[in-house]
Amino acid sequence: MRNQKRMHRWMHLQASIRDTVILLREFRTPVFWFTFAVIGGGFLYQYLAALTNEPVDSIAESIYIVLIAAFLQPPNRDFPHHITLQLFHFFMPVIGLIAPAQGLADFGNLLFNRRARSKEWEMAVASTLKNHIVLVGLGHLGYRVAHTLHEMGKQIVAIEQNPNVDTLNGARKLRIPVINDNATRPAALEGANIKKARTIILASQNDAMNLQIALKARSMNPNIQVVIRIFDEDFAHSLQEQFAAIALSATEMAAPVFAAAAAGVDVTNPISIEGQLLSLARLTIVQKSPIDGKTVGEVENQYNINIVLLRHDHTSQMPPKDISPLRAGDVFAVLGGPEQLNSILHENERRR
Repeated sequence: MRNQKRMHRWMHLQASIRDTVILLREFRTPVFWFTFAVIGGGFLYQYLAALTNEPVDSIAESIYIVLIAAFLQPPNRDFPHHITLQLFHFFMPVIGLIAPAQGLADFGNLLFNRRARSKEWEMAVASTLKNHIVLVGLGHLGYRVAHTLHEMGKQIVAIEQNPNVDTLNGARKLRIPVINDNATRPAALEGANIKKARTIILASQNDAMNLQIALKARSMNPNIQVVIRIFDEDFAHSLQEQFAAIALSATEMAAPVFAAAAAGVDVTNPISIEGQLLSLARLTIVQKSPIDGKTVGEVENQYNINIVLLRHDHTSQMPPKDISPLRAGDVFAVLGGPEQLNSILHENERRR
């Protein structure tokens, strides 16, 4: 639980840094023109000062005079006598007020008011991601999948056509970029940075549309993993065999199944035992992860889960002994609740 809180704080910090960098990039034009006006004005001021017999000592001082004039600060020398130089002290404050003030107002509005951000803004955020997951459809299943992936520490971009869906704001509160568009349009997939994505999850209720988007996603990114929601169970199994996609039918629609499939983990649908939801997941231990080198008993006690099978060098133990070591490359099956499974999945992907 402590690791998850630390992970979420780090994810929010990353999102805040990413937002600020994009904002600075979005407002580089007014910053450029203000800088150009100050520096260019400084050179012009020095030239005119020499012509009017009121010279300044250096170009640096000339730029400084123009800069402080732009912010209505008192000059560091006597007020010029020539009307040409006097005009600088009257017009530069106008430039100083209009250009930076408008830019700063827009910057602050977008920084603190996410609702004011447009589809183009969300696409700009998505353009900074790579090896992320694209989620199409923010219905009740889609939102639960997004929430589960967020708990697992995955980076997600969502595409939702309906701007009035009630889960939209919930996803944005999790700092998930949500592009309001029709995912059958290639431009929407490009906006979600599909070419650099690792996985696409198609969670809408329209089988034909899900398949159409899957085909377009594969054409744009041949290596992308496809996890697709299909209501027809026979069709789902056929897609899985012929399309090399993970197709989940109506009987397999629990959000943890979709989330785990997108994360590359095999996990069963949860079952309820005395009111507690439990799932069985299969993991391969990553080298130098916090799990690598620990014993079965240590991992069970630390993460409050049960390891029911351990496979090492083509030999299986079921159940394994508490003193059995867990080494990189070993495969083990673990039984636990969603929170416990999310925690150990995240730890297994984290390098020491």
